[in-house]
Amino acid sequence: MEPALSLRDLVKTFGSHRAVDGVSLEVAQGLIFGLIGPNGAGKTTTIRMILDIIRPDSGEVRVLGLPAGGAARDRVGYLPEERGLYRKTKVLEMLEFQGAIKGASPAAARREAAGWLDRLGLGEWKDRKVEDLSKGMQQKAQFVGAVMGKPELLILDEPFAGLDPVNQNLFKDVILDLNRAGATIVFSTHQMETAERLCREIALINRGRIVLGGPLAAVKSRFGRNSVLVEYDGDGGFLRSLPGVARVDDYGGYREVRLRDGADPQALLRALVEKVAVRRFEIVEPTLHNIFIEQVGGKPADA
Repeated sequence: MEPALSLRDLVKTFGSHRAVDGVSLEVAQGLIFGLIGPNGAGKTTTIRMILDIIRPDSGEVRVLGLPAGGAARDRVGYLPEERGLYRKTKVLEMLEFQGAIKGASPAAARREAAGWLDRLGLGEWKDRKVEDLSKGMQQKAQFVGAVMGKPELLILDEPFAGLDPVNQNLFKDVILDLNRAGATIVFSTHQMETAERLCREIALINRGRIVLGGPLAAVKSRFGRNSVLVEYDGDGGFLRSLPGVARVDDYGGYREVRLRDGADPQALLRALVEKVAVRRFEIVEPTLHNIFIEQVGGKPADA
């Protein structure tokens, strides 16, 4: 079976800035795949080359076994990070037009769009102009445009941006349903918790290059089990100064302590119980968030 997406040594330069620098990856059909990285890392430029919006300076893109663009275009759905809606057009009319672009009859496009609008809670807004919708509603309408025609490959650029937690959960359920129905999902995000919950495989791009990738479980195991979740009562300000502690992430109710290679978690536990009342001490794999921080050096990419 051909990969849903195959990139080989993609390079794209704007002036003196090399936005994408030799990116190669494969996404098998049926995956939920995360293209993650900091702002300005090259994610969106890579997506635009996949969609044939811009052409690479060198390298190859194949989509569902075909060259980018052309016959592959109608088999791909795309949700951009930026709003791309016709603000003066009524919601259902706009979606009917987008369905027709993909080859559906006006009547079939209206039926499909109306069903999606009802599912996403926008049925009562279908005859309103796009400009009357809130930002979250516009994100939903744009999502409907992306999934019209049942694309085999769905590319989502920051799909949860602008959504409240309830609608984030709704989007999550819809994305999972589309994947179960056979769609390959590629989404670009810098929200690590989202990627960790949904993706089976990831590629971390930084400064235009893939710096880490593969099945999520394998990526996490590569970094060992040298993170510790701790909860305690008392002043834990001393934690960062303990021998063997590489970093401490404070989440309010608990801390995630990343140990240096070879450090003994039991030594950390002994130091803790001498000064605070420990309520939880759990050795875990590092979160994708912490792996991300380590790999990008805690600094944003050049825009």
